[in-house]
Amino acid sequence: MKLKRTFLTIASLAAGFAVCAPAMADLQLATTKNCMACHAVDKKVLGPSFKEVAAKYADQKGVADKLATKVMKGGGGVWGTVISMPANPQVTPDEAKKLVAWILAQK
Repeated sequence: MKLKRTFLTIASLAAGFAVCAPAMADLQLATTKNCMACHAVDKKVLGPSFKEVAAKYADQKGVADKLATKVMKGGGGVWGTVISMPANPQVTPDEAKKLVAWILAQK
């Protein structure tokens, strides 16, 4: 009985970690690639929050590729004239796609 309880506890912890791990890994990638210097998940810093980005592009088809390109090459004009997204040449296409998927999931 004690072994069964221990096993269930370990299984529950592992399942919880598995659910949180992808989100933490993408937050870690965003931090590593310096995204967090201008953005935060839920508040405006220099650029819009990731939740604002997700809300703005929520119903747009094919937006992930467009945003992945913007992550790598930069861009402006979408959030006003003051804010311009700088190019991020340190971000690979795969990393940009992963970051954008994570950002669009922030609702």
